[in-house]
Amino acid sequence: MSLVTNNVEGLDEQLIDRDPIRQFQSWFNDALAAKLPMPDAMSLATVTPDGRPTARMVLLKQIDADGFVFFTNYQSSKARQLEINPYAALVFYWPQLERQVRVEGKVNKTSADESAAYFKTRPRESQIGAWASPQSEVISARDVLEQRAHEIADQYCDREIDCPANWGGFRLKPDRIEFWKGRIGRLHDRILYELQPDETWTIKRLAP
Repeated sequence: MSLVTNNVEGLDEQLIDRDPIRQFQSWFNDALAAKLPMPDAMSLATVTPDGRPTARMVLLKQIDADGFVFFTNYQSSKARQLEINPYAALVFYWPQLERQVRVEGKVNKTSADESAAYFKTRPRESQIGAWASPQSEVISARDVLEQRAHEIADQYCDREIDCPANWGGFRLKPDRIEFWKGRIGRLHDRILYELQPDETWTIKRLAP
């Protein structure tokens, strides 16, 4: 597979968008246009009650001025951790473009209406899975999941599947966003946006 990388391209803090959300959307659109595999995949880092960092991959489902949205089971380990400590970090990495974006901020649940609206767009198999899986809990065997999935499929065989009350979205509203672009000689570009109390963003260049 050929790389889409362009090492001549860089990040100039005088030329980039002054709004990091618009800058992210521009890069995300580039990843989509390049037909990269799963450009919406992002690492989500949270903190356990005893202070241990933990991370996993989730999918970005929406990005707008209010932040980055992903969906999950509200009884999962990550959701329980976010209930206790609502601060989290995201990382996007598109190696073919030699680009990375790091996002930090506070997380809040999406509204029930917003979660239900997105749930309706999911494939039916994924809707069944949301009901069938007690996410992050210990189960005795895979058969437990498959049996539960069959039961849910039978229950909703002739109607739409409802959004579970324990399933929905989280929105991370960023206060720090860093854009990284690989450059020759490992003299990479790093541009950091930081949100100020008046809701404006400062822009700084960091050493690689």
